[in-house]
Amino acid sequence: MSFDHRHYVPCLRWKQGEYLAVFNLTPTTRRMFTPLIEVPEIGWDFEAKRDKKTIDDHVTDFARKKIYGKWGTRFCFLDLNLIRPFERMANGVHPVNFVFYELREAGCSAIPVTAPDRDKAYQQEIKKILVKDKRGVCFRISIEGAAKGTFVEETNSLLSYLGIKPNNCDFILDLGAPNFEPLDGFAKAIQAIVSRIPYLDRWRSFSVLGTSFPDTMGRMKLGANIIARYEWQLYRIMITSFYKNGVRIPSFGDYAINHPKVHKLDMRKMRPSATIRYAIDDGWYIVKGHFVRDEKYGKYEQYRQLSRIVLNSGYYCDSTFSWGDDYILKCANGTGKTGSPTTWRQVGTNHHIMKVIQDIASFYAS
Repeated sequence: MSFDHRHYVPCLRWKQGEYLAVFNLTPTTRRMFTPLIEVPEIGWDFEAKRDKKTIDDHVTDFARKKIYGKWGTRFCFLDLNLIRPFERMANGVHPVNFVFYELREAGCSAIPVTAPDRDKAYQQEIKKILVKDKRGVCFRISIEGAAKGTFVEETNSLLSYLGIKPNNCDFILDLGAPNFEPLDGFAKAIQAIVSRIPYLDRWRSFSVLGTSFPDTMGRMKLGANIIARYEWQLYRIMITSFYKNGVRIPSFGDYAINHPKVHKLDMRKMRPSATIRYAIDDGWYIVKGHFVRDEKYGKYEQYRQLSRIVLNSGYYCDSTFSWGDDYILKCANGTGKTGSPTTWRQVGTNHHIMKVIQDIASFYAS
């Protein structure tokens, strides 16, 4: 597998809203991006004061039903970084081993993700997968990791341990959710870090991933909000500078309509609002309503009014733009269902992927 800088690499936590959003994309659209799929965290039962599931319950059928079933045989990056290092299946098997065995049996072309800071057991499993699948590996490196003085040494050590060359490895520089401002200064800092990445021109693919999506909707005001997509603005600034300085051009990646931080939330105390997250040029148009189970405001019926706000905002693309856009139109005019928060994560993610693919194509065509 290889792709160039015109390809899109979204990081998706692969919960129901995300994988159904991807499932509702056309085959043509799927060829224009490679997802970095994260096996989601197990979750916590606050009432019982224990994990919601065992690791066996959590990952059994995940590979076959949720990855292969919704993505098929196409290449994807798969990261188990959200699974706690000590977790083992009931029979003692490492979850990384189990998930990739299931994917192998299903015929899914998944590429394992690692980094120098993963523990020894994790790296041992990655090495076994490389020998069996021969698809290479993806290095997902945090900005802090890449900035370390020992990073070159750590990279060489991991390459040597895995017995692999850079041209069989994909490299993702993960910015996480940093403070992007001032953008020009941050772009220069990123270029300095990128210029020190070893084997920069030899990695099979090279991507920069990050987001400015808020970590909570709690600070959003009722009605319409516009939040900057700083990661997309930063990318355009970086590319202009990279071209001038002869630095390898990375693919663009983001976290779609999610924040990378994993919150441990007690849903008994949460009051989630009806919200539509809609990607626009250089930002997100976020329309927030009231608590979704509040009778006073119509509960899920709120989504009809929120959909009408999106339709009349001047930012709405068209019902033919994506499955998500068609859902918004039908919800607004009463011919479709109101859906649930999970449905609207699906709607927003589906539209977002289409929007970013269009943005990338337009940027490189200009």
